[in-house]
Amino acid sequence: MDNKLKPTNYGALTTVTLVFFFWGFIAAGNSVFIPFCKEYFHLDQFQSQLIDFAFYGAYYLGALGLFVFGTLTGRDLVGSWGYKKSIIFGLLFSALGAGAMIVSVYGNVFSGMLLGLFIVALGFSLQQTSANPFMISLGDEKSGSSRINLGGGVNSLGTTIGPLIVSLALFGTASAMSDEMIAGLSLSKVIILYACVGALFLGIAILLALSKRVPDGKVADDPTPNEELIDTELSSSITTSPTKAMSSMLMITGLLIAAFSPVFYSYLPNLDWSLEFAEQIRIVGLGAGLLIIVGGLLISSFIASKKKIGWGAMQYPQLTFGMLAIFVYVGVEVAIGSNLGELLKGEEFGGYSSSEIPPFIAMYWGSLMIGRWAGSINAFKMKNSLRQILRFVVPLVAFGVVLLSTKLSGYDISPLYWYILCVLVQIAAFYITNDKPALTLAVFGTLGAIATIIGLMNTGTFAVYSFLSAGLFCSIMWPSIFSLSLAGLGKFQTQGSAFLVMMILGGAIIPPLQGKLADVIGIHPSFIVGTLCFLYLAFFALFVKRMLKNRGLDFE
Repeated sequence: MDNKLKPTNYGALTTVTLVFFFWGFIAAGNSVFIPFCKEYFHLDQFQSQLIDFAFYGAYYLGALGLFVFGTLTGRDLVGSWGYKKSIIFGLLFSALGAGAMIVSVYGNVFSGMLLGLFIVALGFSLQQTSANPFMISLGDEKSGSSRINLGGGVNSLGTTIGPLIVSLALFGTASAMSDEMIAGLSLSKVIILYACVGALFLGIAILLALSKRVPDGKVADDPTPNEELIDTELSSSITTSPTKAMSSMLMITGLLIAAFSPVFYSYLPNLDWSLEFAEQIRIVGLGAGLLIIVGGLLISSFIASKKKIGWGAMQYPQLTFGMLAIFVYVGVEVAIGSNLGELLKGEEFGGYSSSEIPPFIAMYWGSLMIGRWAGSINAFKMKNSLRQILRFVVPLVAFGVVLLSTKLSGYDISPLYWYILCVLVQIAAFYITNDKPALTLAVFGTLGAIATIIGLMNTGTFAVYSFLSAGLFCSIMWPSIFSLSLAGLGKFQTQGSAFLVMMILGGAIIPPLQGKLADVIGIHPSFIVGTLCFLYLAFFALFVKRMLKNRGLDFE
């Protein structure tokens, strides 16, 4: 067997990484546009949250649409176009969404803005379906998680500075926004902002199209070496159309629509329902949505394990359980960030006002950047001694960047100084895991569960730091899950990537579910949702490591 490692294409890696930056930059703008839309269009809180629902829901529907099209026509669009061209088409689609946003804002139509954001996110769905396996293909497969970590680190940089730049563009200041500022916002500024956003999408698309160092990234029709390790029954079904997987996902989608319809119906004006009954409907609907996803994937995996023909990429258990892992990971990451502000308002957690909360929220999302910067070190060729030094220095530098950006935004950062102790815990975890995907996911999942349990058992700064540190432990989970889930899928990698991107839907289901749970048992106990999510992620890491090893695939 040839053990020679495939060299990394650093030129292409640099260019594609730019796309990751703008995902974070644009997505973070939602935190600014939610309060703007609420005030300007006179919405209630639920209606304003439709921005996030439309954004994350588009990822699911976009990836599902690609899969259904491929199944019905027998043509893998991303595979036939190649990763490069697919990313370009996704950027152009997002530019179209920016144009729709401009028209909607000009016409004072909130539903049109939702449509515009939906189209932008559809473009992101195509980009992510292509870019993640593309990053893996730009070097040796075993170091693929490091390259995705690099993209994630750049993505987090965009997420960290995006809201500040968007605020500056809209309000001329990065300080806390008041309702008066939002109500007096000039629509011309919004139009100019999205004109710039659309121009950025077009500019990156042109850059990719003209770049000679970025390969087409077309998926080969021949089985990869990994596929040769798959058993005879799997190999014999390699060209079978995944009609059963399509039916399963369409059935799950139909059930989700049925579960969510009463939730939206309960918010209609002049509805003759008591508030208590309406709240019960919302909790049941959101809970049913969670059960549909979990139950649907587990049942599909069980059926596919009995007869694999017709299941496509879902015939591989690592992919099906990985879909649930991505769903849970995105869900817990967004849920903790979305509910942290309400927790901090409690007297036992500092009793902070709304204007005092942003530094903590910035540190939570900045924690993802800290971890991803550290996790991306192995994407570069260097001496091991230098790598060990950078593994310690880079997270501290990233921590300083988050503090500095928050300070420059006009906030008091003194309550965050001792958070460096949590960063040191993460650094120790990086030395222990040594960039091994399964071990990394297991250790960080366990640390996330421990952190949330500590937060549940305590109050004050100790508990706040515990919940904040969940961002540190979430930081490198996406690339680890992606690499492990796509291992051994061969030419099914594109299809598997689309399935994984669908599960970003977790960001639309788990956060509001925790919010409704908080209405029943209180905001502090509701963080048990995070503990359960982290425990599953640790389980997935151990499960998939053993399963892949049994098939002759060992990334450790």
